[in-house]
Amino acid sequence: MPAFDSAVPLGPLTTLLLVMAAKHYLIDFVAQTEWMARGKERVTGWQAPLVVHAGSHALATLGIALVFKPALWWIALVDFVVHGLIDRGKAVASHRTRFAMTDPRFWWLMGFDQFLHQVTNVALAVLLVLG
Repeated sequence: MPAFDSAVPLGPLTTLLLVMAAKHYLIDFVAQTEWMARGKERVTGWQAPLVVHAGSHALATLGIALVFKPALWWIALVDFVVHGLIDRGKAVASHRTRFAMTDPRFWWLMGFDQFLHQVTNVALAVLLVLG
């Protein structure tokens, strides 16, 4: 990990942060089908929808990596695993807590899920810039 006073190219980092945030929005909200969204939340039979959803993120991340730093193509695999773990963790927590959408804790859980995804995107962007 670089020292906090090290020079980080802000132009490429800012660009990658914006690209990764846009990728997340497009894949997580615009391109996610009802089959993926509902399926990955099920108690059983969640594997295929989650693999397709996390795989969509991985493919988009692969495209970004190939444009910015092809040697780091493997971060797509990292994104696949981490995204899948975060989403499955949220699903398990949702099943255990059963918060209604009117309960603020439902939205706290949703927000924490999105926070973890953005932290992942920041880490991937930093890897692409400094890797």
